[in-house]
Amino acid sequence: MAEADTVVRADSPLDLTFSEAELEAHREHITEFVEAQLDAAGVERAVIGLSGGIDSTLTSYLAAEAVGADALHGLVMPSEVNREDNMSDAERIAEELLGIEYDVIEINPIVDAVLDTYPEAAGDQMAVGNLRVRCRALLNYLVANHENALVLGTGNRSESLVGYYTKYGDGAVDCHPIAPLYKQQVRQLATHVGVPDDLVDKTPSAEMWSGQTDAEEMGMDYDTLDSVLALHIDGGVPKAATADHIGVPESAVERVREMYEGSAHKRAMPPGPTPLY
Repeated sequence: MAEADTVVRADSPLDLTFSEAELEAHREHITEFVEAQLDAAGVERAVIGLSGGIDSTLTSYLAAEAVGADALHGLVMPSEVNREDNMSDAERIAEELLGIEYDVIEINPIVDAVLDTYPEAAGDQMAVGNLRVRCRALLNYLVANHENALVLGTGNRSESLVGYYTKYGDGAVDCHPIAPLYKQQVRQLATHVGVPDDLVDKTPSAEMWSGQTDAEEMGMDYDTLDSVLALHIDGGVPKAATADHIGVPESAVERVREMYEGSAHKRAMPPGPTPLY
């Protein structure tokens, strides 16, 4: 995904937040889902990558509630482009807030070893950024296979609909517990379950390269993205009416539509030809 020149912000973004009763219902629904996924797989443990961001934080809170802190193994996997405070937050979540087992695994040696086999890609920011994410997926599954555990994903509805994740990277998991939630709902549910405000309010970044932020890369903040998705993609409201309702240029709605359509392959199994007989 190419980096946008400016960040669009809606004049009147939709309020997609839940009532207290709805928040508690989603909390119960997600924790029951996590427990059911482990039961269906016949395992008693789960592995989750901890980035220090709100998605992995909320997922780890709910997973620990669902199956117990003793059954959750966190992996903190920094690279040379990760902000130190994010990695500190990831360890803080594991150690101080949840009390779960965790390991810190530097991925730079793995990334460098892969690039040594194909140095032509070393200067390609997007390719190397995706490589970092895929290396984390490999480690998640290495630990999960060793411990007979499931890998929990941290993807939300907003990022899934526009393909804002790495195919066979952070999208390579056994399940996504917070998949039904738009980003602003992720933040609200996180507050509801007791995640500290400094983690809830942190600027979102996939940290695929230095200085990257989600809003700059997508071209809009999450409240704007959520509003366009809820109205235009999920709700079927025409482009012009969506733009007028939330106060953004029609080009912003078009950008979301392009991201949604262009990432359809990420939301489907790899295609193959239909059987001849």
